[in-house]
Amino acid sequence: MSKKSWVLVFVSVLALSVIVVSFLGYRFRSERLTAEAQSGCKGQPGTVRGKDCSVRILVFSKTGAFRHASIPDGIAALRKLAAEKAVTADFSEDAALFTDANLARYNAVVFLLTSGEILNDEQQAAFERYIRAGGGYAGVHSATDTEYKWAWYGKLVGAYFRNHPHTQSATVDVIDHHHPSTSTLPEHWTRTDEWYNFATNPRDSVHVLMTVDEKTYQGGNMGAFHPIAWYHQYDGGRAWYTALGHTSESYKDPLFLQHLWGGVMYAAGAAA
Repeated sequence: MSKKSWVLVFVSVLALSVIVVSFLGYRFRSERLTAEAQSGCKGQPGTVRGKDCSVRILVFSKTGAFRHASIPDGIAALRKLAAEKAVTADFSEDAALFTDANLARYNAVVFLLTSGEILNDEQQAAFERYIRAGGGYAGVHSATDTEYKWAWYGKLVGAYFRNHPHTQSATVDVIDHHHPSTSTLPEHWTRTDEWYNFATNPRDSVHVLMTVDEKTYQGGNMGAFHPIAWYHQYDGGRAWYTALGHTSESYKDPLFLQHLWGGVMYAAGAAA
């Protein structure tokens, strides 16, 4: 083969190599962008390659039993906090939103003062899949007075409500300040609320953040270690719960709002 022919072969092979490498690079970038688009950018605030990756939460306040008068106050407070923190928040009492496709849009779902039986079997199954896929849950006050027949939910929330005395002042002991829902709270926090007793003590299955001192009020029956807020990793996702938040006044209390927002953002996997 002549020297000229060898040159032509070399140039042809080189050109073909460039085409192949370019094609593979394009395909890799395309697949990566598709994966990012499908991921929903959970936990990544801001924008990734033009896709909105802001934190998004669903605040769900449906009730099937007792309905708290403070629900509108809770909604207003979370709406204001979300706006201040550039978090997208949707508010609803429509259980039909609990589908795989819709729940995948959210970093966390907040059960705000829910009660009773609020989801059907299909909706429960969708929520279980959402948590197993890495979703987040935050429960407020009567979220433990919810879905008693759904054992999976009972483990997610950590405990079920049993009873409570009348609303009164008590002292909350913050035993872990290394959490966004407690980092700004005083060690001993005196406040007025409705103090829940639980059917079981969750201390062995969750990480307790706060307890209520039964010596400072009447009607506690859980003993010296009475959990009142906690969190844990559960079935692939994140769960946080606070028993505080019965009163309308709670949703105007800066300390409680810091506690609430920190818990919601923990559930969302985002910074408070």
